[in-house]
Amino acid sequence: MNSYFVTATGTDIGKTFCTAGLLRANPTLSAIKPLLSGYEEEQAESSDSGQLLAAMGREATGANISAITPWRYKAPLSPDMAAAREGQSIDYAALLGFCRAELAKGPTLIEGAGGAAVPLTPTKLTVDWIADLGLPVLLVTGSYLGGISHCITTAEFLLRRHISIHAVLLNESPQAPVPEAQTQATLERYLPCRIFPVRRDAGAEDFRTLAL
Repeated sequence: MNSYFVTATGTDIGKTFCTAGLLRANPTLSAIKPLLSGYEEEQAESSDSGQLLAAMGREATGANISAITPWRYKAPLSPDMAAAREGQSIDYAALLGFCRAELAKGPTLIEGAGGAAVPLTPTKLTVDWIADLGLPVLLVTGSYLGGISHCITTAEFLLRRHISIHAVLLNESPQAPVPEAQTQATLERYLPCRIFPVRRDAGAEDFRTLAL
């Protein structure tokens, strides 16, 4: 089993839902979400990090949250902006070091913050983070109106940086304009990777069909 970086075409697309589903389907996997914006300590259990911990059978305690998400910020903004609101900046070298240490422990999913082009520092984007770790990507997209363009654009952006896309996870959007199978068929015509449809009520058994 390999390690993967989970990124998306934007924010609130379903990265955490998909990552948690993959964790439940593959108990030998672990996951981290190093950067998290919009974090409220009193809502730790329902936070992205809390959901990942639950999928790994761990409680959302302060220590466990810190172990998988060292960089947490209150403002629901891109990580660089959220950090700046608190008078901080993200140490990119430390971020890479943390991820590499976790990857050395075994197969790991690294969930990014927002989409593939989200700024982390004045000179680094999420795509740089992925490239520097040398990981293949699980790209999460939605079946919402405009999702096809966003997915193809993001995939081309990643491929241009020589980043391998293991699969596109087509997460079913509420009020999608067409059936998910139709969106899947369209994406398959344009992208050189597997398109894996994910229902809104998908459980662990659904994610088991995606070979990791």
